[in-house]
Amino acid sequence: MLRIYAGQNGHLVAIAELETLQGSNPLWLDLFNPTVEEVRLVEQALNLEIPTKAEMAEIELSDRLYRENGAEFMTMTVVANIEAERSIKSPITFILKGETLVTVRHAEPRPFLTYAMKAQREGAEPCTSGEMTMLGLIEAVIDRTADALERISDEVDAISHDVFQNKAKTVSKKTRDLQSLIVQIGVKGDLLTKLRESLVSIQRLVSYHGAKEKSARKGKKDTAQRIRLIQRDAASLGDHAIFLSGKINFLLDATLGLINLEQNQIIKIFSVAAVVFLPPTMVASIYGMNFEQMPELHLPFGYPLALCIMVASALVPFLYFKRRGWL
Repeated sequence: MLRIYAGQNGHLVAIAELETLQGSNPLWLDLFNPTVEEVRLVEQALNLEIPTKAEMAEIELSDRLYRENGAEFMTMTVVANIEAERSIKSPITFILKGETLVTVRHAEPRPFLTYAMKAQREGAEPCTSGEMTMLGLIEAVIDRTADALERISDEVDAISHDVFQNKAKTVSKKTRDLQSLIVQIGVKGDLLTKLRESLVSIQRLVSYHGAKEKSARKGKKDTAQRIRLIQRDAASLGDHAIFLSGKINFLLDATLGLINLEQNQIIKIFSVAAVVFLPPTMVASIYGMNFEQMPELHLPFGYPLALCIMVASALVPFLYFKRRGWL
């Protein structure tokens, strides 16, 4: 799909006809899962080569940030489907050629739709160049990331309360609850890792663009200030993501420790029961032997005496363990 936007009175206007691309100067060309014909159309109109999906997935800086034929190619990682159980990360390439921005993507992050709708409204923030469009898209991604980190923080606090305030009455139910919390912690940790990777890629992209265009941006203090704000926001969100990552790791360790404590408690109960019932078993085994010379067998009170010995041999270790605080 190819979405074409032109500039009009400082805001974006969507263009439906592909033919208008030839001989025109569009502001933003958005290639979303493009066909071969759409890629060829953009390449011919702007005299550049659109990177393939495999090339966009490369992680080397030389493959993600470079200049070619007078165009600036910059690729960053964006997380899509943040609210879903299984979020995905996808590379998005920004190509600046003159005053035109080309975006190449194979996922549909919400910030792109949000920004496109917002930039088309009357009275929206001015959008007069491809560079401003790119910075607006990156700001929308950062805002979306900030919302996601805030939501993760609230959910982690709720998980922390469930971990340390679990009031399940039975050990098995408490263990099952803790095991389900481990799954939730894993999901949050996975999403947080993807968001951190996205923030790092944004910092690298903005730093590269700011350094490359520094000499050409004389007199454009507003744009330079905007780039610095994006860098600062990405860095601060990265620090917050690192803090949340540490908290998630702590919760994971604490949850595993609590499960081990519950399991150890069960093992301790079985161990104490084995020790308590061992002396009565020994007494019963002794008087269960078939020997003729066993004087206690002929006593009239031999049977009750054996029962009393078994009960006493069980009570003594039980009371001893209880007094030492082992039970």
